[in-house]
Amino acid sequence: SAFQYEGAHNVDGRLPSIWDTFLVETHPDIVAANGLDAVEFYYRYKEDIKAMKDIGLDTFRFSLSWPRILPNGRRTRGPNNEEQGVNKLAIDFYNKVINLLLENGIEPSVTLFHWDLPQALETEYLGFLSEKSVEDFVDYADLCFREFGDRVKYWMTFNETWSYSLFGYLLGTFAPGRGSTNEEQRKAIAEDLPSSLGKSRQAFAHSRTPRAGDPSTEPYIVTHNQLLAHAAAVKLYRFAYQNAQKGKIGIGLVSIWAEPHNDTTEDRDAAQRVLDFMLGWYLHPVV
Repeated sequence: SAFQYEGAHNVDGRLPSIWDTFLVETHPDIVAANGLDAVEFYYRYKEDIKAMKDIGLDTFRFSLSWPRILPNGRRTRGPNNEEQGVNKLAIDFYNKVINLLLENGIEPSVTLFHWDLPQALETEYLGFLSEKSVEDFVDYADLCFREFGDRVKYWMTFNETWSYSLFGYLLGTFAPGRGSTNEEQRKAIAEDLPSSLGKSRQAFAHSRTPRAGDPSTEPYIVTHNQLLAHAAAVKLYRFAYQNAQKGKIGIGLVSIWAEPHNDTTEDRDAAQRVLDFMLGWYLHPVV
């Protein structure tokens, strides 16, 4: 995720993402330990790419920062229909990164969204809880395809939509930190979490939810809108860009693997449910 390594969170026109806000509100200790500066890839990308070449990497998967490219979340039009709202310094930065990767024989593999929604869109309409997010995501994707697609041949629309929906809207341990504020309900949710989540269960047990949400509906709404946004962005790429740019586009999903504990119908059905609710929930609609 760009937020995890770029740093420069308030530099060259970038405005906050929901992760900036979430960390400041819930984990001031991390912020104090330079959580917003990360490993400063924004400043150190040249030496980082040299290190990639030195160790023999041939591909670098990274994400673009939506709130860096479009600080207010979307493009607008000026009085003469000129494009506004695009941070040219961000476009220049990613062009330099992509060009330097290619000069060093490293293929750029680009993710459009790795959880860092512009805070402006969260404030305006609660982000992916609103269908408005679909149009804004496609607008952002269109800009990225136009600016970088002549050199980027591998695109990923979303990274781990399951994680974004579950941890952001059921558990409240990821941005935007929505979930139940009812202690009894949170206890019940914790008890129902699979043991395979490990540290995530522990983090949930010791976390607070800064914003009240509805964990019974919101993860499903967010997933629905992200799948619509994925489909619309893929359609745009295939019809408007793919023939000329010759790239590929997909989505990044995450799943554990489940097998029946015993060879019984009950256990086989249970294993299948795990895969359906973690992987099939997202994979089935897109294939």
